[in-house]
Amino acid sequence: MNVQRDSKEHPQANYDIPKVVVRFRTGFQFSNHSDLGEQLEKAGIAPWKKLLSEFPGLTIRPAFSPEQINELKRLTLIAIESDPTYVPADFQSFFYIAAPPADDLIQLVQAVLKWRSVSEAYIDQAGPDPVVDETNDPMAAFQGYLEPAPDGIDAKYAWKFTGGDGAGQNIIDMERGWTLNHEDLIDQGATLKHGTINDDSRRHGTAVLGVICAVDNSIGCVGIAPKIKSVIVVSYHGSTRVEAITAALIFLTFGDLLLCEAQVYLNGTDLLGPIEAYDLEYEVIRLATALGVIVVEAGGNGTETTALDLDNYKTATGRAILNRDATNPDFRDSGAIIVSAATSATPHTRLNYAPHGKRIDCYAWGENIQTLKSDPAGAIDKYTSGFSGTSGASAIIAGAVLAVQGYASAHLGFPMSPKQMRAILSDGATGTSPSASETTKIGVMPNLRKILDESFNAVPDVYIRDFVGDVGDSHSGAISASPDIILRKAEVIDSQTAFGAGSGTENDDTLGSTVEIGQDNFIYVRLLNRGATNANNVTATVYWSPVATLVTPDLWTLVGSTILSTVLTGNLLTSSDAIVWDKNSLPATGHYCFVGLVGSTVDPAPNPADFENWDNFRRFIRENNNVTWRNFNVIDSDPGDAGPTLLKFLAIGAPDKARPMTLEFSSTLPAESRIGVEMPLALRDLMIANNDFGQTFLDHKTDVAVVPINPHVRTRFEAIPFPARSRFGLRLRVQIPEPHRVNAYRIVVRQIWEGEEVGRITWQLQSKKIAVKYV
Repeated sequence: MNVQRDSKEHPQANYDIPKVVVRFRTGFQFSNHSDLGEQLEKAGIAPWKKLLSEFPGLTIRPAFSPEQINELKRLTLIAIESDPTYVPADFQSFFYIAAPPADDLIQLVQAVLKWRSVSEAYIDQAGPDPVVDETNDPMAAFQGYLEPAPDGIDAKYAWKFTGGDGAGQNIIDMERGWTLNHEDLIDQGATLKHGTINDDSRRHGTAVLGVICAVDNSIGCVGIAPKIKSVIVVSYHGSTRVEAITAALIFLTFGDLLLCEAQVYLNGTDLLGPIEAYDLEYEVIRLATALGVIVVEAGGNGTETTALDLDNYKTATGRAILNRDATNPDFRDSGAIIVSAATSATPHTRLNYAPHGKRIDCYAWGENIQTLKSDPAGAIDKYTSGFSGTSGASAIIAGAVLAVQGYASAHLGFPMSPKQMRAILSDGATGTSPSASETTKIGVMPNLRKILDESFNAVPDVYIRDFVGDVGDSHSGAISASPDIILRKAEVIDSQTAFGAGSGTENDDTLGSTVEIGQDNFIYVRLLNRGATNANNVTATVYWSPVATLVTPDLWTLVGSTILSTVLTGNLLTSSDAIVWDKNSLPATGHYCFVGLVGSTVDPAPNPADFENWDNFRRFIRENNNVTWRNFNVIDSDPGDAGPTLLKFLAIGAPDKARPMTLEFSSTLPAESRIGVEMPLALRDLMIANNDFGQTFLDHKTDVAVVPINPHVRTRFEAIPFPARSRFGLRLRVQIPEPHRVNAYRIVVRQIWEGEEVGRITWQLQSKKIAVKYV
C-alpha cells in the first residue's frame, strides 16, 4: 500500500506531509554541520547508502533542535523528582525521515526496522480533526450534556460549589485552529503560544473551547468550566504535534490540563487512533503526566462502520501497546485519560466509529453537542447543535477535569495528580455506565454530582454520636452511651452556649438528669456535620424505650421532633432547641433509654420500619451515623495563634517480620484548612509502589517529603512494606483558618493490617490545652 499524500485524498495533508519516525536504541550525538546520513554510515549505525539506493531522495533530521533537547532535559529532571515511577526517554534517539511523494512509506518502514540499531519505526501521518460531522443546525435551547446523569455529567450541580465552575484552573488546547475572539470566548482572553492557526480548523477548535469554557453571559452557550483562569492554545499547523506539546509544557504546572485534540493514521492505513500510538507522542505525553499535568486525549474516529479496537491493535513491530491487560508485557501507560464517544440519548451506546477497549477511560456525548461555531473566515457569532465525534466527547471530559480540579483546589488546598484524576473520572461507582447492551469497553461518563458527593464528601454528613469519641464511622463500640441526647428538668435559655461548640461540655456524657414526674421535661439533641457543606433543615426525632438488650422499634414510643435550621460544616457541635416532653406523656418510674434519629433531605435518617429487618437493624446500629452508637487515645493539642500546628508521631513496623501496613488519615476540619504529612524519604520510597501522592514536596537537605492529605475525609496509603522493628518519625502540619481556631477539631491516624486496626492516634485540637487522657 502506498500512503496517500495527495491533498485531494487528504485535504489537510498539504501542511502535514507523512514522514517516517525512527527511534534508535541508543541516543547518538551528531554534528549539525554535515549530512546525518553520512554520519550514520561512517559510525556504522545504519546502512544509509543502501537505503538511499532503494529510496532515492531521502533526508533525515533530528526530531528536536538542540534548544528543544535542552528544554526536554530540564523538564525531565523535574519529572523524575515529581514522579519516581517515571522512566525518562532519550529524546535524542528520535529522527524524522522525509521521502519523495512517490515512495511507499510502508516499505521504507520495513527496511528501516531491519537495522539492528533501530528499536521502532513508523509512519507519522496526521489524521483530520477528530470530528465526524458538524451541521448548521440552529442553536438548541439547552446543552443536554450539562444536565444530571444519566443524560449528562451534571455540570450544573458542580457550579453550586466553590471551584466547581473551573475557577482558578488552567488549560492548554492542542490542535490546529480556533476563532479566539468569538463573542462567547473573547472574555476568556485565550492566547496562541505556539504554531499558526489553520483557517480550515477554526470551527473545530472554537467548538471545543465552547464546550469547555464558553463565557457565562447572556450570549449563546455556557461552558462546563466558564470561570476558568486561563486558556492557552498551541497549534501543530506548520509544526508537529510533539513540538506543540513540548511548547505547552513550558506554560503548564502540576494539576493543569492539556487537551490533545488530534488523531493519527496507524501503520499507514486508514485506521485512526490516539496520538500516543506513536512512540514520540507517547514519550512527551508521559513526560507531561510525570510533571503532574492532566492529559485528556481523543481516542480517534474511525469510519461509520469501522472503529479502532485498542485491545487488538499492534504496531509494525507487533507490540500490543494499547491493550491494558495485566498479563500484556507490551502495554505502556502514558497516564493520559483516553476518551471514546457515545450517543447523546440514554442509555448511552458507543457510536459506530468510536474506539473501544480496556485502555479507554471515559466516554461522553459524541453527537448533538450544542456549542460555538466558526468558519474559515473567523466568524464570531455562529453556533451549532451538531458538534460531534471524539472531539466533542474529549471536550466534555476536559470540562469535567476542570470542574473536579477546581473543587479539589478550593476545598482540599491541593490539586489532583494525573493518576488521581483519572481514577476519579473513570470510577464505575461514580460514573454513568453505557447501555447494558453495549458489549465493547468504553469506560464511564463522569457524574459530577456523585464524584463531589461521594469522592469528595461535598454534601452534608450529619451524625449523632453513640459515645464520646464517635466520629461518625461504623464501629464496634458502645451503641447506648450517647452524649448527645440531653434531658433537663428546666428549659435552657441558650442551648448552643450550654451544650454546643465552645461550651466546654462537648464531651460530657453526664449532662442528662432524671425525669421529673408531674412536670414537662426538656430534651436537647446535639449534632455534628463532617461533610464539606452546611446541612439545612435537619430533623432530630427522639423516642423512648424500656431498657433492653435489643431496642427494636416495637418498643419505641415517640417523644417528639425538632428542626435545626443549620448544622455547620467542620464538625462543630450544634445543639437543637428543646423537644418538650409533655408531663402527661411520661412513662412510669423506672429505667429507660432514648433512641435518636437525625437527617435531612440530602442526608436522610432511616425510618423505624427499616429496623424491623434483622440485617438492616445490625447495619443501621453499627454503620448508619444518623442513629445513636471504639475506644481510642486522645491527645489534646492547641492549634496556636498563627502558623501551622505540628503533630509528631511514629509509624512502627511489626516486631517479628516485615508486614504490609496501611496508614489512614482522617480529619474533620473546617473549609480552607490544610494538612500535610512530613515523612522521611525512606518511608515515602517504600510507599510509592502502591500509592499516588498527588503534588509531593521534597526537601533533599533534610531527606523529608511533604505529602498533602485531604482535610475533610479519609486519606489512605495502602500496602506499605514496613520492615521489622522499623521506626519512622512523621509529623502532621495542620493549618486551620484564624476565624475557626476557637473551636475544637479532631484528627485521627490509624494503622491497619489485613483490614484490622492495630494502632490509632487521635488529636483533639482546640483553643485551650487540656490534660492528656489515655483510655
